[in-house]
Amino acid sequence: MKNLLGFVSFVLVVGGINGLLVDHLWGLHLFGFVRYLVPADHRTVGYLALIAVGVLLAAGTALLDRRSGRD
Repeated sequence: MKNLLGFVSFVLVVGGINGLLVDHLWGLHLFGFVRYLVPADHRTVGYLALIAVGVLLAAGTALLDRRSGRD
């Protein structure tokens, strides 16, 4: 379960950063399906929210790892 949460947090953070780069600069969509999670009118805020959720999910996964005794 922790591996799945780590993977999802990675996808959200990288997809959010990539979405910001594609919108404001030039870039290649690495995770193209992430753009379907963000409303078309609020792309910048949506990608920032994806990054924030991904970071919080990664922090929660790290907290679960610490509580289980694995460092």
